[in-house]
Amino acid sequence: MKIKPLNDRVLVIRVEEDQKTAGGIIIPDTAKEKPQEGKVVAVGPGKPDKDGKRVPLEVKKGDRILFSKYAGTDIKIDGVEHVFMKEDDILGILD
Repeated sequence: MKIKPLNDRVLVIRVEEDQKTAGGIIIPDTAKEKPQEGKVVAVGPGKPDKDGKRVPLEVKKGDRILFSKYAGTDIKIDGVEHVFMKEDDILGILD
C-alpha cells in the first residue's frame, strides 16, 4: 500500500532503541516507552500560505528526526507501525 501525505504532514517509521541499559540490564517490552526518534518515509507537498503559495517542508524523505512524545497518529501499513504527524511536531533533524 502506498500513502502520500497531504499538506504539511509527514509519515515516519519509529527507530527502535536498544533493548539493554548501559549497565547491561535488559528492558522488557512492557516497561519500554515508544521511541521519539524516527526516519521520514514520505512528506507532503507543503502547507499553503495566506497567498495560496505552497511552503515546502524542511524535512525530506530519509531524514532521521526527533519528535515530541505524544506527536501524531499511529497507523499500521502492511503490518508495520508508522506515525502520521505535522511538521510542527518535529523537534529537529539528526545528523
